[in-house]
Amino acid sequence: MEADDSVEPPVSFREQANRVNRDFRSQTADTSWDRATDVLDWYESYESVRAGDDPPFDWYTGGRLNACYECLDRHLDARKNRLALRWEGELGETRSYTYLDLYREVNAIAGALRDLGVETGDVVTLYMPVLPELVASMLACARLGAPHNVVFAGLSADALAARMDRADSACLITCDGYYRRGDAINQKRRADNARMALDHELHDTVVVERLGEPSLGENQHSYDSLLTEYAGATVEPIIRRTDDVLFQLYTSGTTGEPKRVTHTTGGYLAHVAVTAQDVLDITPEDTYWCTADIGWITGHSYVVYGPLALGTTTVMYEGTPDHPDPDRIWSIVERNAVDVLYTTPTAIRSFMKGDEASPDEHDLSSLRLLGTVGKPIDPSTWEWYYTHVGDEDCPVVDTWWQTETGGILVSTLPGIDVMKPGSAGPSLPGVEAAVVDSDRQELPPGERGLLAIRTPWPGMARELADASEWGRSAAGEEWMYLPGDEAVMDEDGYITLLGRVDDGLTVDGQRIGTTEIERAIVSVDGVAEAAVIGIDRPLTTAVHAYVSPTLRTDIDPLRDAVRDAVEDTFGPELTFDQIVFTPDLPKTRSGKIMRRMLVAIATGREYGDTSALRNPEIVGELERHDDSET
Repeated sequence: MEADDSVEPPVSFREQANRVNRDFRSQTADTSWDRATDVLDWYESYESVRAGDDPPFDWYTGGRLNACYECLDRHLDARKNRLALRWEGELGETRSYTYLDLYREVNAIAGALRDLGVETGDVVTLYMPVLPELVASMLACARLGAPHNVVFAGLSADALAARMDRADSACLITCDGYYRRGDAINQKRRADNARMALDHELHDTVVVERLGEPSLGENQHSYDSLLTEYAGATVEPIIRRTDDVLFQLYTSGTTGEPKRVTHTTGGYLAHVAVTAQDVLDITPEDTYWCTADIGWITGHSYVVYGPLALGTTTVMYEGTPDHPDPDRIWSIVERNAVDVLYTTPTAIRSFMKGDEASPDEHDLSSLRLLGTVGKPIDPSTWEWYYTHVGDEDCPVVDTWWQTETGGILVSTLPGIDVMKPGSAGPSLPGVEAAVVDSDRQELPPGERGLLAIRTPWPGMARELADASEWGRSAAGEEWMYLPGDEAVMDEDGYITLLGRVDDGLTVDGQRIGTTEIERAIVSVDGVAEAAVIGIDRPLTTAVHAYVSPTLRTDIDPLRDAVRDAVEDTFGPELTFDQIVFTPDLPKTRSGKIMRRMLVAIATGREYGDTSALRNPEIVGELERHDDSET
């Protein structure tokens, strides 16, 4: 299947989709973002959609709301007994929370935090894996008007301490530990080490008991004991302005210092709720599963706030989607009768490797819509997902957005648009995207350039909206956000992402994105995943390819096929200095391929801490095979 092939959504899907009218795409920005607020209930309605056309942008001026109320309280009359959360632990445990159950737990924890001295505006750091208590803690913070600062559970004590110091965190909620690929991880030890390394005083720590009864020190409290003590408490939600901070989130820091991103209450919540409805087609009757870790923005937006604001059931799981069984992801879909699945191309490619992880052995007939997020999805992976998971009966939405954008900006609308495998789609109504050159001049269709967002949007991070000089052209006439991605736009306005600007290679004077090369490699039968890196040499760039084949694949002809596919796409000038075949690629626990690690291996440099990897054993194997024949 080629990227320019078009696939129509099934008629049966269009008949029931949330958005089916083709005129929907012609709405103005003000109309689109005004409509976005209809999915929320406001204490006080706003005066204008956006105050002014220049930074700093102020969305929904004068409006008042509370994010916890939007996700819980307002649903109680109609569906208090509807499931809000379904959680599956790595050891096989399951827990279910109705909206009333979650409401009661959130109120108890909010009452406990309030009595521990957490006030409106205080930052509370949350350092947990995907547990229901993490969701309850986030919503309790929102209820109190205390911004939360979720730190990915796999990060080290030093990384936690750095993020807590930068946030000036007043309180920490963590857990004693969790399970990962069969191992019990001692989370509290890392949290205690981080507390001792802080540059500021931390008032209290709350500890969730996942592994057993933790040993508690001074100013440390058991989460379960607080639940018992504050059972039946009712905490009135603090009324917040739309521009009040809902949460802070720090970038992973895998390539540099962590950067703070701040999202506010009204614009962010309206954005993620309406895109969950428009793009992911979520309804209150759905069981929905986004496989992201809540420690990253995808988990915030499309595990917690978007789905719960719509009153749906959101599925959560501990661990990795291929453990303890390689087909765990499909078992969870089948067991929970998931309607909408939102995952990453990296995860999909990992399941293409062998029959033991085949979705064909499971009943996935409950699925109505498939989505992808993170890296661009190549046409061959798209086709496998569409065919083997969706049985050619589920639209696939390939979404583009970032931590800074808060929510989806580019995607097809599944009940309206045709799909083009390999292309994310047009920008959403209310968003104006373009492809521009280095002088910020718009390029014609088919020409490679920089992705640009030319209009502001409600979910944008405060750091973007507040920078008065940020985003303007040299002439000071046009506001524009350049997210750092290379792209091409076709005549229909569909955007194909080509990778990050800093991931590109210059080969024989030609600028080529590593994503493009990887896309050519994975188009070869027998290839499941690939990662390409460039090593700077005098007068040239050495190109290394790390290729993960499917099982029972003969390597020698596959090596030739990879070379041929790349030459057919880019010409004979692009050659590999090395092709390394490997059963897996080094990945973070959120599924991101660690190209920095591959560069270190290829150059013989120190690759540092591997604790953030979900498969650190692959590093040693790659070192042994890095002299593979090309």
